Amino acid sequence: MSDSLTVIVFAREPEPGSAKTRLIPKLGAANTAALADAFVRDAMAKATALKTSLVIAGSAPKGVAHSKYFQRLARRYKAILVEQGGGTLGERMSRTIQPFAQKSAILIGTDTPSLPLVLLRQSRAALRRKPIVIGPSLDGGYYLVGIRGEMPDIFRGVRWGGSRVLEQTVKRLRREKLKFALGPAWYDIDRWSDLLLLCVHLERLSRRSADPCPATRRLLARLGMFQSRRLK
Repeated sequence: MSDSLTVIVFAREPEPGSAKTRLIPKLGAANTAALADAFVRDAMAKATALKTSLVIAGSAPKGVAHSKYFQRLARRYKAILVEQGGGTLGERMSRTIQPFAQKSAILIGTDTPSLPLVLLRQSRAALRRKPIVIGPSLDGGYYLVGIRGEMPDIFRGVRWGGSRVLEQTVKRLRREKLKFALGPAWYDIDRWSDLLLLCVHLERLSRRSADPCPATRRLLARLGMFQSRRLK
């Protein structure tokens, strides 16, 4: 099972001014883009640690084929690079997962930099037992979708970007009588308050704990985010 699993990292090119826009008023466009890049690199490192086939599903202003950022990323991590394409988030995720789902695929986003690797392993284990796995995020969405077998039509009718994304998806799964498992919940980083939570979390990690996001930690340290006077 593990040999046939494909892990897909679903990412946008971190362009200044368009990446993580809700953080720009506090960090500025350039620093926010650098933070988004750190999120991507930490997600790639965790995906690589699972030792499976690796795919980057990218979105870039001129397409991933013309994106130096994604081309470098794919070479560094020896990943297949594919285009997300257009449409809603659900349409893009479904299109991305579908070619790999028959042999099992897990798609992860990049907005949960502190997600421990062990939780990804737990979701992979859950996919051995159930054909669909979803990793909930605390804002009402999800950071992970795992599919084993035919790609089901589970994203239609979901109002993306709201606080009921997970609820609406689960309702559809139950309505279609599809077997699924919910993985461990985690928090993602969209707002300034989320970023402050991340800083506190990273500061309080035991020295014996594996660092879940070294690239993000280094960037936050460079920005002075671990100094208590900045946590306001």
